Amino acid sequence: MKKYILALIIAVFMISCKSKAVAVQSNNTAEVAPVKEDKKVIDKHYNNKLDFKTLYIKASARYVDEKQSQNVTAEIRIEKDKQILISVRFLGITMAKALITPSSVSYYEKINSTYYDGDFTSLSTWLGTELDYNKVQNLLVGEAFDDLRKGKYTQTIVENLFRLEDEKDANIKKAFYLDSEKFLVQKEEISQPAENRMLEIKYSDSKTFDQGTLPTGIEINALQPKGKTNINLNYNNISFNEELNFPYSVPSGYKKVLIK
Repeated sequence: MKKYILALIIAVFMISCKSKAVAVQSNNTAEVAPVKEDKKVIDKHYNNKLDFKTLYIKASARYVDEKQSQNVTAEIRIEKDKQILISVRFLGITMAKALITPSSVSYYEKINSTYYDGDFTSLSTWLGTELDYNKVQNLLVGEAFDDLRKGKYTQTIVENLFRLEDEKDANIKKAFYLDSEKFLVQKEEISQPAENRMLEIKYSDSKTFDQGTLPTGIEINALQPKGKTNINLNYNNISFNEELNFPYSVPSGYKKVLIK
């Protein structure tokens, strides 16, 4: 069951994969001729940033890998830039919880009666990848994982979407697709061809609130040496700026998982 509570975090692990010292031959063929980078596209993306203090989401989720598939429900509570609580339920029973803050990651799961309590440093070291709180929060609210204002991109137009391809690292290929109306992220692609690792995030459907526009459908397709994973999230109920509490405590008798 911990796969379901950590599915979003695992996706972010793959997104932020650290560059390895390997040479990658590029065989890219651009769909259209590159156009001059337009910083206004990036500026307009951040002009649409969600403005909220708290966000409450009830979602249905489906997890599929090469060995199993499972439908669960998820409750997501976010206090912007401070904490995220994710509860995963199966048949109405809470099977796992994760509490994520800028300095810590904690979770427990019932099937094996285990829990983890650590920080992003230990997780990043274990995974060989850089991870932080903002990447998890951005995934959930549909914002670009990287700060696009700090990068250098080749800009093209593909199927009426602005495609921004990161030029910083030849070993990691990143592309962000923004729509031409609201400049929201529609798709993100991150891959390490030499490592046989690929992640694709697609955002479908959205709702507009006083606080901004939030995607209501997220599809995550991940490929890694161990196989393929597909995660589908559908936001069914959404509310902003309610008084939220973030109840989290590990049940007694659970065994701590050590990550070295």
